[in-house]
Amino acid sequence: MKGRILLILIFAYLAVAAIVAMAGCAVILEGDKVLESIHYVQQTEIVPEERIEVSDYEELMAEMLDLVMQHENYGRMRAYSYDGDVEADVQRACREIENNNPIGAYAVSDITGAATRIVSYYEVEINIEYKRTKQQVDSIVNVSTLRYLGTELFRVMSDYSDEAIFRTTLSITEEEIDKLVKETYYKNPRKIVMMPTAEVEIFRTSGEDRIIELRLIYDVETSILQQYTASLAMHVGRNAESADGEEDEEILLSLTENLMGACRYEAVTARNISNHGTQDFAVTAFGALVRKSAVGEGYAMAFKALCDELDFDCWIVLGYRDGMIHAWNIVSLHGDFYHIDVAMCTVNGIETAFLKTDADFAVSKYAWDMVNTASCEGTLTYEDIVGVEDIDEIPDDENGEPEEGSSDNVEQSIEPMNNEAGQAAEPTEEEPEITPDEESEQTAE
Repeated sequence: MKGRILLILIFAYLAVAAIVAMAGCAVILEGDKVLESIHYVQQTEIVPEERIEVSDYEELMAEMLDLVMQHENYGRMRAYSYDGDVEADVQRACREIENNNPIGAYAVSDITGAATRIVSYYEVEINIEYKRTKQQVDSIVNVSTLRYLGTELFRVMSDYSDEAIFRTTLSITEEEIDKLVKETYYKNPRKIVMMPTAEVEIFRTSGEDRIIELRLIYDVETSILQQYTASLAMHVGRNAESADGEEDEEILLSLTENLMGACRYEAVTARNISNHGTQDFAVTAFGALVRKSAVGEGYAMAFKALCDELDFDCWIVLGYRDGMIHAWNIVSLHGDFYHIDVAMCTVNGIETAFLKTDADFAVSKYAWDMVNTASCEGTLTYEDIVGVEDIDEIPDDENGEPEEGSSDNVEQSIEPMNNEAGQAAEPTEEEPEITPDEESEQTAE
């Protein structure tokens, strides 16, 4: 009896197992399935937060200035065993950076900070807003000497950049920076086509450490000026190569005659120009050598460019002639200095303005800063070079009249502007002369 009951239970168990198995197969066939898998949690390495620690005011100030130099808007640091009142020092550092530090005064529009006590240390948070871009901050160049500043000015001006930012301990004014810009231009007529208008701002006017922001403004696009510079270099090379002569004075005479023949004097433009270095191609070497027309300053810039190409010592003199804005050159020849005014050589004849002394030019109504300009007292003359007697007057034509192009004809076209009383206009403003100096060097030559 017991055996029969056991057998019945076994058959019942098998039947139930079969039903369950069939049901499972049906579920699989219908497309539903349940999978179980073990999920392993991957252990990731926890990177500890970088902590900037400061222990006194100097370290706090240094870290905050580093945030400014990196142009960061937010910074956090911690103060353990701080030597001083950290909360007060944070506020002090913010004021110092915004008002007295040159970098902060230049770049920062607002900076705030807070120090929060966290059990055994202070959590310091700094927030910064800027009035200059990161590119401007990154472009700051440290200059320690006037010579290096001149080199950097040449680099910026020959690239026709519109901005330059310097950090320096030099004691220099905005007016002196502007003068350096002009000197750099007049020293390098081959490499800088046009004088920029300069705007200078100095941050932190007191103290030794300062930021100088220089903005350079041109009427012509940078890409065009760069093309003009390349064209000018080609014309300078060609004109310099065409000069001939065995002695230096013969080569200078040849350069003068070639420039006279290559350029036309713009008398009307000369009467309308009231400042040296104006942004008009007539006052540039490019105007004289490439466009073939110029006023006195353009002739002078072109002549210096040619002399520089042939390693003659030559300078630009900014002055006046008959009360009008004018410019010409001084050259060094056999240890003496001489005036050469190629523009007036073109107008009045080469013998009137080639290798002249101070006395000669004073008689011819030239005015310049004689105190800060080398004395021109050389004895060599145009007549000595060409081997003729003194030329007292320009030869007449067959009818006894002065030849066309002589001073009697042309001089009338360049009369100085008169005031209401009919008097010749006096110089309107002082202009810096570029003075010869035997120790002077061409910047970045």
